[in-house]
Formats: sequence, C-alpha cells, structure tokens
Amino acid sequence: MTTTEYTDHHGPEGLLVRGTVVVVPGRGESRETYERFGRRLAADAYRVRVIDPPDLGAAGLPDALDRFGAALAAAVEDSVPDGADGVVRPLVLAGADTGALAIAALTARPESEGATRPDAVVLAGLPGPGRTAATVAGTWEDELEVRTSCPTHRARLTDDTRFRRGTLTDAVAPALLTAAYESELAVPALLLAGDSDPLADRDALDRAAKSWPRARLAVVRGGHHDVLNDLQHRSVAAEVVTFLETLRNGLVPLVSVESSAW
Repeated sequence: MTTTEYTDHHGPEGLLVRGTVVVVPGRGESRETYERFGRRLAADAYRVRVIDPPDLGAAGLPDALDRFGAALAAAVEDSVPDGADGVVRPLVLAGADTGALAIAALTARPESEGATRPDAVVLAGLPGPGRTAATVAGTWEDELEVRTSCPTHRARLTDDTRFRRGTLTDAVAPALLTAAYESELAVPALLLAGDSDPLADRDALDRAAKSWPRARLAVVRGGHHDVLNDLQHRSVAAEVVTFLETLRNGLVPLVSVESSAW
C-alpha cells in the first residue's frame, strides 16, 4: 500500500510479524525503486516500510541528521501493526548509497530523547571517499551502467517518473562520509558491496567492518552500485533475510556447513 509518506509491504496473512525493516533509499531513488526488495523480505513475514530519501544537503550535517532522525522515528512509530504493543522487533534500518551513510552516521550518534534506536542496520552500496562524481559520466546509459546490470531494474529506473537522473554525480559531503566511516557503530551491521561498483572503496569498507564490533561485510560477485536491486537481487535478499534470522537468534547462525564438495 502506498501512502503520502511511505510504501508498506506486508507479510502473508495469518503469519506473525517477525520484525520491522525500514528502508532508506539513496541519491535519485524513489520508494518505487525498492518494491521488489520490499516484497521479498515481506514474503518471509517481515514488516517492510520504505521511506523517501533523506535531504542531506539543505543544511549543516547535524541539522540534516536531526531531521532524518525525526522522519525515521515517525515512520517507525506509525508502522505498529493493529493490536500490537509497540513496534515489532528486531527493528532494522536498511539503507542504500547516501541513505546507508545517513543511517550509519545517525546510529553512531549518542542516544538522545525521542531517538529511534535500531537493533541492527543493513548498509548497501556505501559510496566511498573520493569515489563520487568523477566515476560517473554524464549520460543516462552511463549512469545505468554504474547502477545495475539487471534489465528489469534498468527498465524500472528508466520508467520511474519520480526517479531523479544524474544524481550520482552529486558530491557527498565529506562530513557525512567521515561520520559514517569513522563512527563507532555498536549495533550489528551487515555491509553489502558489489565487486563491480566503481563508487565503492573496498579498503574503507574493510577498515569499517573490522573496526565495528559486530559487523559483517558481504561482497556480491558482479554486483554494481544498486546492490539490493542488481542482477543478483535474489541472493542478496536471501543474505539479508539470513542476517535478520541470525539477529533474531542472538547473532548465532542457524545453519552451519559441516561438509561440502563445492
């Protein structure tokens, strides 16, 4: 169901909700960008709410993060299912591109009154320091090549009238990059990066994953910048669901491989 502010994806009727996932798009993206991703998580009985991308450039970073935090708090508060006593946890914030940077920067801030503290975060397609405008040429085909190799996702982006083309050339504020990459992110974090993403800085991602106490870096073979929606989206969604289920089990994996010939 699409509302003025959110797009919601509900699980199959009759199943208990297993958790709440709030998805934060990145540069240029609309809520419709994450319809396929939202449906996949919802099929496993997670409540998924997609919000609009945060406005991070209209003011200084502290004010922008304050506004973003307030928008998240409102989205989470309004996501409570009928008859439920509060938001269904675990509460996970999942972001892409600058949406992921904003989640990391906000979650690392000292807890303040009224703040919404997630139980975990999923950070996909984090742009790296120095890997912004210079890596994307000016045509729409060039932007699509950076974003995805999936023909379905390419068609969705091309046909989406709310999608803003050319935004990958927008510079990312150094303060936001610093706040995200040099944060002390204490909650469990799944980082997702495509190995064919020219905007990714693998060294910076490796350092962040190793410095955060409960982080997992997963690299998608052949994945482009829109790693949640690229050609490997089924496997990526499965990785996210596995993370959600592991989170529900106290970060203890539910399945372990004892023997394998491949």
